[in-house]
Amino acid sequence: MDRSKRERLQAKGWKIGTVSEFLELTPEESALIEIKLALSRSLKQRRQNLMTQTELAEKIDSNQPDIAIAENADASVSIELLIRAMLATGATVKEIGEAIASAG
Repeated sequence: MDRSKRERLQAKGWKIGTVSEFLELTPEESALIEIKLALSRSLKQRRQNLMTQTELAEKIDSNQPDIAIAENADASVSIELLIRAMLATGATVKEIGEAIASAG
């Protein structure tokens, strides 16, 4: 947001801040969310280049809607599922680490 817009909003009584501030997230909670988002993005990109959601679901004994939910970073998706799915696409531990590192 540019400075003039920020100043106009603040002059009208709006409070400007981050999502983390608004939701009162701890630094750990913010980091966890960023990690899950990075894994979801990486999973989607890898999977789209290699197979369908249905094919990936079959590889990890899941179902297509769960893969779609995982790729869209739904809060209900566990990091374990994201990592299992990444491994099923052929990702190495190093590549998973790189995806996580891109979160921060």
